[in-house]
Amino acid sequence: MSPTSAPARRRGRRIVAFSATGILVVIAVALGLYVPAALAAPLPAAQLELDVPTPAPAEPATLSLPGVGTGAIALEGSDELLGESGQTGPVPIASVTKVITALVVLEARPLVEGDDGPGITMTAADVQILEQTRAVDGSYELVNEGQVLSERQVLEIMLLKSANNYAETVTNWAFGSLTAYLDAARAFTAEHGLSDTTIVDASGLDPGSRSSTKDLMRIASLALADPVLATIVSTALDEVPVIGEIDNSNKLLGIDGIDGIKTGTTDEAGSCLLFSAEFTVGGETKSVVGVILGAQSSQAARDAVQALLASTKAAFTTIPLITADTEVGEYTTEWGETASIVASSDEEALVWSNDPVAVDASADDVVTARSGADVGAIRYTVGGRTEDVTLELDGTLEDPGFWWRVGHPELVFG
Repeated sequence: MSPTSAPARRRGRRIVAFSATGILVVIAVALGLYVPAALAAPLPAAQLELDVPTPAPAEPATLSLPGVGTGAIALEGSDELLGESGQTGPVPIASVTKVITALVVLEARPLVEGDDGPGITMTAADVQILEQTRAVDGSYELVNEGQVLSERQVLEIMLLKSANNYAETVTNWAFGSLTAYLDAARAFTAEHGLSDTTIVDASGLDPGSRSSTKDLMRIASLALADPVLATIVSTALDEVPVIGEIDNSNKLLGIDGIDGIKTGTTDEAGSCLLFSAEFTVGGETKSVVGVILGAQSSQAARDAVQALLASTKAAFTTIPLITADTEVGEYTTEWGETASIVASSDEEALVWSNDPVAVDASADDVVTARSGADVGAIRYTVGGRTEDVTLELDGTLEDPGFWWRVGHPELVFG
């Protein structure tokens, strides 16, 4: 071997040794950076499948609506009728007109509970109104000149005894004349969207005072919204100075939850009854308003009201929405774990007839979670009300661990 060749071989061995060390250093550095990054990188959310069944509707209602005349019923405060039959347009409404009279008077001369209002002195004109009412065979209550009654007492006599003469007396007192009252009544009906309602007198004796079932449902709800008027129409028996006891012409008060509102009868209108009632079904209290118009007799009107109420109450039924532990979905992780999504509780709803149930469910994005964790909710909507049910995880989604994390560089590098 020549003297100059040995050093060259030594330099080569040093270069090889340095390269191997460098590679190891690079690998160590890379691993030192990559492994912590892989362990710290966010894991992908589990794939979600959610399929919540829609509850089957109840059987459709069959309401007992009158075969003669007109009938309708609605939830108090609602413009949507639960059912109706007969003439849906304007018809004579007899003394039901007096409910509108009371509403218009109370808007001009409001009362609060516990306040009977100002005194009204009966005059010779009021005695003359009495005689005119008797002459046309209208319903009436006696009047004495100089007699003083409070505003509330006059309204009670008008509504409970259905006294036509007191309807004229109170409107003359409140507005000065029938013409001025009719102007106020037209403004009232326009303000409240009562487009089918025409008022031509204060008592309803004139068949030109007319309304529809749709408008009467709103009128009934307006009457019940006034605490003074609601109390008056629910009063079965009262006592008025000089006159004595007055009993309500509505003989159904206190029966089947009926707490109002007004009867009426004329040849043109037949027997009429605008009513309100409250009953409990499925643990909930329901308030309804309804009307029977054009019945053949007062007893026929009462029978029709009771039949309509009974069938309406029966048409409210409780249906199951979901039961606890019902599986409605599943999470699946990229590392192969699965866990079911279940309803956390039983839920049911009171429905009217076959009202459909709308279902809206959502679940959270989940990576890892313990069994029993809240992961979302189902919202059921029926009849304008909502019921919520929490969704829970049935099973545990664990972290995939060290080797899965470091074996998936896409976690670090995307």
